[in-house]
Amino acid sequence: MKRVRHSLMPLALVLVISACAENPASAPPPTAPFTDFRYQKPGTVHKITAQDLPAPYATKSAVNAPDVVDRPKNAWPQAPNGFKVELYTTDVQQPRKIITAPNGDFFVAEMHSGDIKVFRGITADGKPKDQRVFASGLTQPYGIAFYPPGPNPQYVYIGATDAVLRFPYHNGDLKAAGKPEHLVNLPSGSSHSTRDLVFSPDGKRLFVGVGSASNADDPDTHPEEKFRADILVMNPDGSNVHIYAYGIRNAGGGLAINPKTGELWCSTNERDQLGDNLVPDYITHVQEGGFYGWPYYYIGGNPDPRLKGKHPELQSKVIVPDVLLQPHNASLELTFYEGSQFPAEYAGDVFSSQHGSWNRSPRAGYEVIRVPLHQTGHASGEYGDFLTGFVLPDGKVWGRPVGVTVAPDGSLLVTDDGSSSIWRVSYTGK
Repeated sequence: MKRVRHSLMPLALVLVISACAENPASAPPPTAPFTDFRYQKPGTVHKITAQDLPAPYATKSAVNAPDVVDRPKNAWPQAPNGFKVELYTTDVQQPRKIITAPNGDFFVAEMHSGDIKVFRGITADGKPKDQRVFASGLTQPYGIAFYPPGPNPQYVYIGATDAVLRFPYHNGDLKAAGKPEHLVNLPSGSSHSTRDLVFSPDGKRLFVGVGSASNADDPDTHPEEKFRADILVMNPDGSNVHIYAYGIRNAGGGLAINPKTGELWCSTNERDQLGDNLVPDYITHVQEGGFYGWPYYYIGGNPDPRLKGKHPELQSKVIVPDVLLQPHNASLELTFYEGSQFPAEYAGDVFSSQHGSWNRSPRAGYEVIRVPLHQTGHASGEYGDFLTGFVLPDGKVWGRPVGVTVAPDGSLLVTDDGSSSIWRVSYTGK
């Protein structure tokens, strides 16, 4: 198996990892409600509230990025009792976003190679029945969406790092017919290169997540932040681009529509370098015109000390997200469970991949979580560990979940760009 090394950190920080990373065996246990990889266990429930947040710099800002190692033969993702985990395929290169097409095929973005791959079906032993390269030569593709919504799409849209593109598409197409149509340019450049996208249920609006160009730079003095740290909205033809919601540091890794309520939801990477337990990543429904704080405030009206005193008129406008996650989890793709294979209590719940921390010691993330919506379509703040085991006891990392989708048979497929794998989680009841 090919060993993969990659990180989203600045190179200067990567160079000092070995000097700064803690030995997890000697690290003190976390203080609830905060936790780390050592205490992950499928079924364990967590809940963080705005009242639980420590002061900035309560701990030093750690530099502890993963040095990804080959998966040991005895290492395997762990799911709750009654679930089975299989290795669907390793014939992918650092797979990122995954989405189920209306006809049941699985489209996967290989962001670093510039390819979109298609996997078809699941054999009796849990493998693909067929696979093809749908398109290649794209610039860091990530987001994938089918238009119009429903059973008979005419296009597949791609969120490249610098543009929204679309290919003509009909159910069952395994290869794009020609070059993509360029619809609109997107802000691009340093940092946060993923551009997830999703259509409103009526197909009239296309939402695109664009992450910030920095950790906490003031947009007033950094023009490269223009139209970043936002969720943009536009017409399906790329016209009428404007901001739908703002102050969201990086929703480029995860957008989805709640099928029960029709609301837009996002998964967000919040800012770093304020300590181990600041700032929580989050999953939330997104209010049109809503302000979520970045870079001046976080999780309500808490001022970022690096920009203290800036824009006091915005402090009372900051929306507190629905579900606060462990800080630095690097929360990415989310999906709503609409299958019928899992037990009834899973119906409508959110599953989300947590790519894993670099700014925390010991590590957090490196798992798939479940956010219960209680068959109401609404969250109450808690989430649970669902698929764990991607970090070894010594803190070395072999897997990094990125994408998650529901297969036609109700199982979950999870992309892992650490081991270049796609995992399948099914319910057996045993």
